[in-house]
Parts: sequence; C-alpha cells; structure tokens
Amino acid sequence: MRRKRTTDPPAAKRFAATVSYDGTDFVGSQVQPNGRTVQEELERAAARLFGAPVRVELAGRTDSGVHARGQVAAFTAATRLEAAAIGRALNALLPEDVAVRAVREVPPGFDPRRWARRRRYRYTIANGEARDPLARRYAWDLEGTLDEPAMQHLAAAFAGRRNFSAFAGKLEPGRSPVRTVFETGVHRAGDELHIDIEADAFLPQMVRRIVAALVRVGRHAETEEEIVRLLEQARPGSYTYVAPARGLCLERVWYDEGYQP
Repeated sequence: MRRKRTTDPPAAKRFAATVSYDGTDFVGSQVQPNGRTVQEELERAAARLFGAPVRVELAGRTDSGVHARGQVAAFTAATRLEAAAIGRALNALLPEDVAVRAVREVPPGFDPRRWARRRRYRYTIANGEARDPLARRYAWDLEGTLDEPAMQHLAAAFAGRRNFSAFAGKLEPGRSPVRTVFETGVHRAGDELHIDIEADAFLPQMVRRIVAALVRVGRHAETEEEIVRLLEQARPGSYTYVAPARGLCLERVWYDEGYQP
C-alpha cells in the first residue's frame, strides 16, 4: 500500500515593507475604534493574502490627515512566497490610497519602531502668488511673503539633543520628551516651501508645532528669541500653535545596514 506523501507547512517568516499612503481619509495610522486606519487596511489585506489574521506593526504613529512615502510596516506570516511576490499581492488587495513600495525578509525579532535609527518628515507649504486648489490635500496653502532667512535661522535652533516638551502634545506617563534632531531646514522649490526635519524619533505633534513656530516667525508674528525661550523652558505643551496635518509627510525611516526594507 502506497503511503501518502505529506508536505511540511511553510515556516513563519518576518517581513518589513515600505508603505506609502494618502492620509486624508484616515483617522490615523494605528488601529482605533473611531474610524479607518492604515494599520487596519494593511492587516485586512495581509489576512486575505495569507488566509489567517496577521498583526502589522508600524515604525511610527501618524495623525489623522498626515501622509507617508516611507512608513515601515512589519509582519510575520507562514508562507512560501518571496518578498517581492508578497508586495505585488498586497498591492492588488489594498485600497487606492495605500501602497506597498518594497518588501524584504528581516530577522524574526525585527521591531520597526524600536530598531529605527532616524526618521525624516517633510512639511510642504504652498506659497505662490495665488491660492492653489491642487495643494489643498497635501500642503498648507499660505499667501503672502514669508521671511525665509528668519525661518532658516530659527530652524537651526531646533537641532541637537534637547527636551522638546514645549513643542509636543500630551505625552503618555513615563515617556521621555528628549529627542535628538539631526537636521532641520527650510528650502524653496518654486511656489512651495519645504521644511525637512530629521530626528531619532518624534513626539506627538512635534513637527507640526515646530512648523507653526517657523511660519509665525516668517510672518513676523513672533520673534526667534520668544520661540527659543519657550524651547529652553520646556514647559509641556506651552507652544500651542499647530500647523495643519495635511502638509506633513513621513518621508523615510532608517535602520542599521541589512535591515532597510
């Protein structure tokens, strides 16, 4: 009697994916009970692909309306599919406002948030002579002249390792407000002004509050000295101006060599 041949089940593997999304119609990146989220869409697509629930972890939390070109998502799945095939299959299952740009296999313990070394956000301001209707989903549309040299000078003051309590929203108990900003700059590209901030990690609303401060100095509504004083005093949440979410985009997350998706 011929014995039935058995096939061993596929081994569980860990994957990291670079994900882009238009944040306009999301209440945020992390699963929440009050609306649609990026994590939820990724988990739904992965569950359909692998035929079982899949937990997706993200490198960083983005607020409602914030976009991403380089968010990193990690998940574990039992599959024989190669990483590139997984990326193609997920894109076929994801909605139009979310896309997987790249997938690679990573070590079993890979944590996209804790293993990240640095992150870069870009904030876009539409600053032409007239209002730009096409910028309304992806930029803060500001008419009028901005003092760009003053904004660039203030931007340099945010660099370094310091307590950013004054430029953060409410923090969870025990969470450190100290962050290292490696680079911050203000650059014009035609009718757009780009504010790039790169750091080891960010606090809630930190980039949007820094952007608001730069804009107010650019409009001569506040002075650099006033902003720097608040930064040094580090009273939690003392800077209350917050730039709109729609202009913010998570551009990239860096890891040690060998782990970059």
